[in-house]
Amino acid sequence: MAIPTIYLNARLGTFPKQIKLGPRAAGWIASEVQAWIDERVRASRGQ
Repeated sequence: MAIPTIYLNARLGTFPKQIKLGPRAAGWIASEVQAWIDERVRASRGQ
């Protein structure tokens, strides 16, 4: 997924929100991103 798409989805509430790591740095909590991925896999498989 492209970076602008990640930020758009985070603003829309469909991707985990970022956390601020410093004045010009941000990141995401790995477990939240993994849960998001797992949900997408389940949805794509109709589960």
